[in-house]
Amino acid sequence: MSIAQMRKNMSENAGFIAALDQSGGSTPGALRHYGIADSAYSTDAQMFALMHEMRVRVVTAPSFTGKKILAAILFEQTMNGLVKDTPVPAFLWKDRGVVPFLKVDKGLEAEAGGVQLMKPIPDLDALLEQATKKGIYGTKARSVIHLAERRGVEAIVKQQFALAQQIAERGLVPILEPEVLIKSPDKAGAETLLHNELHRGLDALPGDYQVMIKVSIPEKPDLYLDLVKHPRVQRVVALSGGYSRDEACQRLAENHGMIASFSRALLEELRYTMTDAQFDAALSTAINQIYAASTQKS
Repeated sequence: MSIAQMRKNMSENAGFIAALDQSGGSTPGALRHYGIADSAYSTDAQMFALMHEMRVRVVTAPSFTGKKILAAILFEQTMNGLVKDTPVPAFLWKDRGVVPFLKVDKGLEAEAGGVQLMKPIPDLDALLEQATKKGIYGTKARSVIHLAERRGVEAIVKQQFALAQQIAERGLVPILEPEVLIKSPDKAGAETLLHNELHRGLDALPGDYQVMIKVSIPEKPDLYLDLVKHPRVQRVVALSGGYSRDEACQRLAENHGMIASFSRALLEELRYTMTDAQFDAALSTAINQIYAASTQKS
C-alpha cells in the first residue's frame, strides 16, 4: 500500500471521511437503527458479526468509493475482518481507493471537571504495530467535553496531544477528537476554550509530523479556520454529533476548509430490509449530500 499516495489523497483531494467505528457501547443502538433487534443476537460475538455484515454491505456498495469518500475509520474488529477473502483495510484502499484509519481509544473515564478523558489504552504499541502491518494510515481517539471548564479542556487537549505523539512516532497520522457535546449548556464557550488550547498545542508540537483534528461543528462558523491553515494540520474534520444529516450538512457548509467525518448522519437512512439497490440508492444520496457540504463552500 502506498502511504505516500494516501498522504496525497488526504492532504489534497476533495471528499469526506466515513466513520464506521461504532464500538461495543454504541453497536446495539446502531443495529437497532439499522433494523436488527436486540433479540437477533445473544452474545457480543454475534452482535459484532452482525455489525461487521452491515459495514461490509456499506463498503461494498457501488457508491462507496474514493471519488467522494477520502477515508474510513474502522473499529479494531473491522480492521481484522475480511471482505470476502480480503482484509478490510486492503479492500478499502486497493478496491475502493479509500484510506483506512483505526479507532484506538478504549472508551471514556467518568466525567470529572466537566470532561471525560480517555481510559488507558493497554497494549497500544502492539495495536499500532498491527495496524501498520495491515496498511492503516492513521488513528482516531475520542474524548468528550461537557462543560466550558478551562482546566478540564486543558486536560483533554493535553491527553490528546500526548497520545498523538506516541502514534506519530509509529509513522501513523493521529486524528485528535475532543468532542464538545451538542447539548452542552455553553457549547460556544467550550469550543472557544478548545480552539485556544488546540492552537497552543499545535504551536508546541515537537518534530515535524502532522495531525488531524476532529471536532463538533462549531456554533461560530469558521472558528477553526486558522487550524485548517495551520502547517501541522493535515485536515480539520467535523463529527455529526447527533445532528440529523440535513442539519449537520447545513452547519458544516458554513465552515470553510472543514470536511465531514460522519457516522450516524451517513448511515441514518440505511435499513437491513432494503434490497441492495435500495440500500445503495440511500447511501448514494447521503454521500452526495455530505460531499457537497464538505466541498461547496460559498
